[in-house]
Amino acid sequence: MIDCLNALQCIALVASRYGERLIKHCFVFSDAPETGHTMPPTTWSNGMSRLHNLKRTLMRNRIRPVKALIAVRRLIADPDDTGQVFKIIEALKGDSIGQAVTRLQADATGSTLLAEKPNIVPVLNDRQALLALPESSIGRAYYRFVHEENLSADGLVASSEEAPEYRGLSRDEMWLGDRLRDIHDLQHVMTGYGRDRFGELCLLSFMTEQTNNRGINFIIAVARRKFQAEFPQANVAAMIKEGRDIARGAMWMPAQRWEDRLGDSLEETRREMGFLLPERYLRFKEDFAEQIQALAAA
Repeated sequence: MIDCLNALQCIALVASRYGERLIKHCFVFSDAPETGHTMPPTTWSNGMSRLHNLKRTLMRNRIRPVKALIAVRRLIADPDDTGQVFKIIEALKGDSIGQAVTRLQADATGSTLLAEKPNIVPVLNDRQALLALPESSIGRAYYRFVHEENLSADGLVASSEEAPEYRGLSRDEMWLGDRLRDIHDLQHVMTGYGRDRFGELCLLSFMTEQTNNRGINFIIAVARRKFQAEFPQANVAAMIKEGRDIARGAMWMPAQRWEDRLGDSLEETRREMGFLLPERYLRFKEDFAEQIQALAAA
């Protein structure tokens, strides 16, 4: 699979540098080489259009394996370096965001969100407004989560800017990419996964099941082997699978207008949207609490 994708990347590079010259050569009539007679303008235009579309498709689906491997090494050395996560996702994402936009366009709420393109960051950063919400609400749970972990929505924005890559993306795709980043900590709240290494790993499993991303899948594969070696008694694969199972049973988070749901009851909304608690993960945290704390302090 990787070899195939690398080949596509090479083809995209060739198309980028030599595409016009190749198409000119292809449009020369074979029966009139001495005159250099070319195809009519309409055929030429159609050929250039096809080349442009091919190049765009290949560039959108290309991967950067070396860039991803460098970021993985840095992330393993410092699991709190969130910027490396965004670099890995960007290096391997392919056209996952385009596919997600297509899905969003087919959803009633999602299509409205795409049309309006609301920015949720100021809402999530308004801590006074969050504190004014009911104790059992999603917004108060979000406030407790980011306050205890010393986080902010702006922090995610800053981390993601280490890997900016918006070339060739539509406005809808750019907005959705930002939206997925900005609701990351809301996903922690809705799923019940913590910010410990295993909580982040299981949340990534949830995320890529809801919105498939090769970069996230790669992170999961690398982290699973590392964490299984550190905790041989634990069933890391089962916890990862649990994250995917929860994602399949829950409503699609990008298609929700979270700005309007922050005052709703967290537990009632979880039931309404099909979010099951991650029992394997929570049991793991209880059984290995001391080891997890020691690992975090190391």
